[in-house]
Amino acid sequence: MDGNTLFLSILIALAVAGVAFGLGYFIRKRYAERLIRTAESKAREILVTAKRDSEETTKRSERESKQSLTKAQSEFEDQIAQNKRNLENLEKVLRHREETMDNRNDLAEKSEREALYKLQQAELKEKSMQDLEKSLDKMISEERELLQRISKLDPEEAKTQLLKRMEIEIRKDASKLIEKIESEAKATADQKAQRLVSLAIMRSAAAYTTESTVTVVQLPSEDMKGRIIGKDGRNIKTFETQTGVDLVIDETPQVVTLSSFDGVRREVARLAMEELIQDGRIQPARIEEVVQKTKRNMEVILKDAGEKALSDANLTGMHPELVKLLGRLKYRTSYGQNVLNHSIEVALMMSSIASEMGLDPVLARRAGLLHDIGKAVSAEVEGPHALIGGEFCRRYGEHPDVVHGVEAHHEDIEMKSVWPILVQGTDSISAARPGARRESLENYLKRVKSLEEIADKHPGVDKSYVIQGGREIRVIVKPDRVPEDCLPALAHELSKKIEETLDYPGQIKVIVIRESRVEDFAK
Repeated sequence: MDGNTLFLSILIALAVAGVAFGLGYFIRKRYAERLIRTAESKAREILVTAKRDSEETTKRSERESKQSLTKAQSEFEDQIAQNKRNLENLEKVLRHREETMDNRNDLAEKSEREALYKLQQAELKEKSMQDLEKSLDKMISEERELLQRISKLDPEEAKTQLLKRMEIEIRKDASKLIEKIESEAKATADQKAQRLVSLAIMRSAAAYTTESTVTVVQLPSEDMKGRIIGKDGRNIKTFETQTGVDLVIDETPQVVTLSSFDGVRREVARLAMEELIQDGRIQPARIEEVVQKTKRNMEVILKDAGEKALSDANLTGMHPELVKLLGRLKYRTSYGQNVLNHSIEVALMMSSIASEMGLDPVLARRAGLLHDIGKAVSAEVEGPHALIGGEFCRRYGEHPDVVHGVEAHHEDIEMKSVWPILVQGTDSISAARPGARRESLENYLKRVKSLEEIADKHPGVDKSYVIQGGREIRVIVKPDRVPEDCLPALAHELSKKIEETLDYPGQIKVIVIRESRVEDFAK
């Protein structure tokens, strides 16, 4: 009984163990299948995510490639356009130089031909005079013999009467000859003066590019505008305070504008802005530091510009303060004409004219170069720039003739020598030649209207016309009200009226025309 019980127990135990093993195997199988399904689901999710990321990466790469390609193409086209403009400008400069050389060669050949022609004419006149002398001697001899035969006078009496007769005739001929010589001398003097001025202009005339009161600074990107403005506008306020220049930021892409009438301040602002953009650190303390450093560097730039002007004018030995003031003129314009280039041109023209007149060409160049030196500080010192410039020249040891030429060339004081007259003349030539200066359309139209009003208000004037860009006015008068002999007085009166009423560069030519017409009809 005990054995059966034991056997039964063993069977039951084996049965329970088999059921437990089967149940465990089933549970493990189901768990493994669940893990496999979860892994497969995650794998599919990873695959989908990877595919989506790959597609987005591919699209982004394509967009960036297209943008890079477009930017590179734009930069390449800009570079090509810039190179083209540079080549065109170079071509213009070379063409201008070629034309200038041709003009000089033509002038030299013309002068040589004129000299040769005059030499030939002189030789012909000399030969003619010799022939005339021989003919006159022969006539005198024949007349002496004739007088002796007719009057039966002795040779001494005949000689006396002949000399008296010849003296009367010679005096008449001499008067005519003197009048002719004076006329020829006047014509020759006018021609020589014209040639002298033309030669001076040809030697020293230079091409100018007109300047304005604004400077444009290019930005690397539009984001830079926000950084320049700064939080609550602190950066732009600091920059304007430190430089004394207005900073204009508008909708023009990748550009800011610096505005000021002071060219030196504008240049300091440009250099400081470019350094700030390149550095990238734009905040009030850094702006102040860069502006102060740029102002110190500007002193060196002004000195270099002044020394270059001295070299261009072939001058040495000038006081350093005058050299620095000359450098400031590089950033000063008058009617769009650069004052430093204008001063160099006046200096070279004065040197040519002074050499022809037998004056010291070095003093002439110094007076010409320094004649507008007062404009360098005209915004800081009150008074006419000629008197200011004369005072600076006197203070820094310039020659008295140079000082007087500078301070009197606008007749602020009495002209007491030829030097201010020369400065005034060459200054007018440089300022009035075509292309040297520019005016706004509004000022030009205003001056034309004022000129015509001055002429039209005069009694006897029928109509007036302004031509030659406002440099000449032609006045037509009524012949029944203005006699012929009154025309010079009328022209002089109009000229004085224009001088007293208007301000203008150079000079204005006044031409008065009187014309009488008679009409009739054949029936």
